Amino acid sequence: MFSSKKEDPFFAALHKIAENINKSAHYAQDFKITSIADLKELSVTLKKYETDGDKLIHELIQMLNKSFMTPIEREDILELAVRMDDIIDGIEGCIAHFEMFSLTEVDDYMRDFLKFITLSTDEIVAAMKHLLNKKLLDMRDHAILIKDYERKCDEVLRTSIKQLFLHEKDPIRIIQFKDIYEQLEEVADYCQNVANTMDTIIMRNA
Repeated sequence: MFSSKKEDPFFAALHKIAENINKSAHYAQDFKITSIADLKELSVTLKKYETDGDKLIHELIQMLNKSFMTPIEREDILELAVRMDDIIDGIEGCIAHFEMFSLTEVDDYMRDFLKFITLSTDEIVAAMKHLLNKKLLDMRDHAILIKDYERKCDEVLRTSIKQLFLHEKDPIRIIQFKDIYEQLEEVADYCQNVANTMDTIIMRNA
């Protein structure tokens, strides 16, 4: 169906979007928070990743508007891009809440969420590389892994909230930590949405 001799600009754009999300996830996961100043630095950097992502989406939309032919349905290209953009928006929004709460404590549950989210973005980049190489069927294994990571995040959410209500007595901290846990799980849901969109593209085109 696809010519393998020439790199498609739409698939290349999707790959760039995925790489930006992946870099932001790794940055958030690797960053060590020890002070309020660290929270500000983390928030500012994640906002830059989010802004860069918005620019990449805008460039892709311009390409779609100017192009008569696309390698797959233009709606699928846009859907995949928007679903990926949700991930970086979610990460940036969660980190913004850390700063708003002045929350310098990162517990093991938050680390687990970030680990699975980051692993999911690794799989998204790998899948977009297959798309770039026009090997759509090879995307399927990555979609399966992403969904598995989302299930693991569901388990982390249930355990984390249960333990929070069992052991935490400060109502403010309960509100703060529950908010962070739920936001991180929502980011995992966004990753699963990308996997679902990949499945749709495979079904329609492979």
